[in-house]
Parts: sequence; C-alpha cells; structure tokens
Amino acid sequence: MSAERATDFGSKLRQARERRGVSLRAISDATKISVAVLEALERNDVSRLPGGIFSRAFVRSYAIQVGLDPEATIQEFVAQFPQDSVTAGHQHSPADEAESVDSDRRMARAFLQLAGVSVPIVGALLYFGLGMRRITPPRADPPSVAAPESVPASAVPSPAASQPVPAPSGSTPTPQPSAATQPAVKTDPPAEDSLTIGLLARRRCYVSATVDGRKAIEQLLPEGDQRTLEVRREMVLTAGDAGAIVLTLNGAPARPLGKANEVVTVRVNPANFRDYLSTR
Repeated sequence: MSAERATDFGSKLRQARERRGVSLRAISDATKISVAVLEALERNDVSRLPGGIFSRAFVRSYAIQVGLDPEATIQEFVAQFPQDSVTAGHQHSPADEAESVDSDRRMARAFLQLAGVSVPIVGALLYFGLGMRRITPPRADPPSVAAPESVPASAVPSPAASQPVPAPSGSTPTPQPSAATQPAVKTDPPAEDSLTIGLLARRRCYVSATVDGRKAIEQLLPEGDQRTLEVRREMVLTAGDAGAIVLTLNGAPARPLGKANEVVTVRVNPANFRDYLSTR
C-alpha cells in the first residue's frame, strides 16, 4: 500500500464534507465523536482511533453525515488500513459479510445512543428503576399469643383471693418483669447501599463507564491503567475488549466479562454485584 493511497482516504472524506459545506464541529455534535478524532481521521492518523469495531463505527457515522455510502466507505477504510487495530473482529468472507455489516450497524447505534443520552434522563431512569427493584429487608413477626382457654367458674379466684398479699415486714418485694425488660426482636441487617469497583486494563482497551447517571470513563485506557469507582445506584460499563478488563467488587475478584476482543456491556449495582463475583 502506497502513502498516496492512504492519503486519498482522508482526503476523500474531507472533500465530501467540504462539498456539503459541513463543519467538523457540526459532525461532532451529531455523532458525539470529538473534533480531534475527526481531524485525525481526515489526516489518516488511525492511531488516534479507539480501534476495532469502534473505529469502523466512527467511519460509518462520518460517511453518513457527508453523504457517502457507509458500507463502501468502511470497506475502503479496511482495505487501505489493514492494521490489526482496524480489522479486529471484521468479517471478510462473502458468507459472513451481511452478518458483519448488521453487527457493525447495531454496535455503532448502541454506542452512539449510549454516548448521546443526557445525564438527567439517565439519572432519573436509574433512580426509579433501582427503587422498584430494591428489596426491603423482611421484618420479623412478633410471637403469636395463644387465645386464653375457657376455665370453669369454680377455678376463678374470688376478689379477696386476687388481692396482692403484703410482703412481711422487713422483706424486699420481688420486682415484676415489664414490657421494657423484654428482649428486643432481632431483624435482618439492611442490604448494602454502596459498591466500590476496581478496574484494571491488562492491555490497551476502549472503555465507557457511566456511574449513577454520570459519565466517569470514555477513552482508550493504556495497559496497566487502574481506576476506582464508587457506585451508589448502578454502573453501566462497555468494554471494547472484554478479555482486557479485570474487575474487583468491594475488594472481591469478579469473573471475566467475556472473551478477548469481544465487545460487552454490563450493568452492576449493589443489589446484583454478587452475580458477577468469581466462583473460584
């Protein structure tokens, strides 16, 4: 592949944008892709792209905004930049082409929708959704009291017999137990209301994390990058390479999110985080 062919791809995108009179800022506002990444795409700097399916999703979104055929543009992008970071997960056989295009379209749509949802709406949905799923700890029922049995009239003491007998002079009266001295009924401890999540990137991986309705991470994490996230309601985590991310939940190791180069999205909260713990 010659340098002239590689240059032609970025120039083709820029020329199509200029013909339509569309600015990079307008494309950024419509696709939620940063202007810096769009500029890198136009100058063929694929190292600034997140890689794999996310890179192809960016190219697809750009092509749609400038009036180019998205499928043909992606095929030209993969052909001119055959690096592993671009072609990861891309199907080349004719039998799998339709499935690949449909998968890319679904993942691009899901990624852009996740990035474009406003913070107040997400916060409200998470708040009310968790409120409905939160389980109230069961209260222990007080011990039942048996109904008194009927007794014959002869067994009922006379009024004189029911009067308390005065204690002998000089003796100390025996205290009677009261309701205040009865042992309290124990209840189950309340459910945990917060969650500490540790995140480690074993290799370069694109990660998007929304914590309690606020975007906490949305970038390409370098190898060895560690993050600690405090979650009170829910964390929505999307990883471009599930095998590259290692999680701990309240200090306990979590099971793997998925296979290498697999794109996954998980939702973790204080009510369900035990489902993600490692069984080993």
